[in-house]
Amino acid sequence: MAIPKKLRDEMAQDEYYKFCIRQKEGTCSGRITWEHSLIYAGKQIQEKFAIVPLCEYHHSIGKHHEDGDLQKNYGQWVAMKRMTLADKLKYSKRNWNKDLELLNQKYDRL
Repeated sequence: MAIPKKLRDEMAQDEYYKFCIRQKEGTCSGRITWEHSLIYAGKQIQEKFAIVPLCEYHHSIGKHHEDGDLQKNYGQWVAMKRMTLADKLKYSKRNWNKDLELLNQKYDRL
C-alpha cells in the first residue's frame, strides 16, 4: 500500500528515514526505502512509527529482490519500540507489550 503523500513528505524531512535501520551490520546496499513493518486487522499501519527505513538489500527489493536479507521480525521490533502508549491504545486489540517482549529476547543482545 502506498504511503499517503502527507506522511511521505513528513518522513522525507525526518533524518531518521535517511539511513537503514540495519546500517551497523555493514552490509547495506542500494537506495533507502521505507517498509511497512506492522500489520493490524489485516492492513498495513500507515503511521510513522510503523514504517522503517531499509536499504534495498535489507528490504529485498530493487537490485536485491532475489538476494536481499529482509528480516521482517527485526523491522517489527524496531517499529514496536517506537510506539507510544497512545499508539498501543489506538491499536489495542493486539498485545503489543507481549509481542515486543518476545522480540526483545531475540534482538536486545544486538
